[in-house]
Amino acid sequence: QVQLVESGGGLVQAGDSLRISCAVLGRTFNNLAMGWFRQAPGKEREFVAAVARSADNTAYGDSVKGRFTISRDNAKNTVYLQMNSLKPEETAVYYCAGDLYGTFWSPRNRGTYDYWGQGIQVTVSS
Repeated sequence: QVQLVESGGGLVQAGDSLRISCAVLGRTFNNLAMGWFRQAPGKEREFVAAVARSADNTAYGDSVKGRFTISRDNAKNTVYLQMNSLKPEETAVYYCAGDLYGTFWSPRNRGTYDYWGQGIQVTVSS
C-alpha cells in the first residue's frame, strides 16, 4: 500500500515563501514521477509542478514558472515544493501525486497519476 503524506502547509501573507513536502511510504520512491496539483474552492484541480524520476526533468504550470521550484530527495523518499512570492489567489488545497509512468511522461494530466495524498491547505492572506 502506498501512502503520500503532505506537510508544511499553513497561513502566510502575500509575497511570502513556503515550502511544502510530500513523503512517500510503502513503495520505491525512485520508480515514481511526482507532481503537485492544487484546488481552490469551486475550481478544478490544476497542475502546479512535477518532477520525473530523473530529478533534473521538471515541468511547471504557466502561472508558477519562475516562482515555484519542485525538487526530490530520493534518500528521504520526499518531494518538495518551494513556493516564493505567493499570491492570495493561490490559496488552495495542495495535493501531492505519484505517477508510475512507463515510456512517456505526461506530468500535466492528473488522470495519469496513480497515487494521491490527502491534500494540505495553503492560505495566502492579502
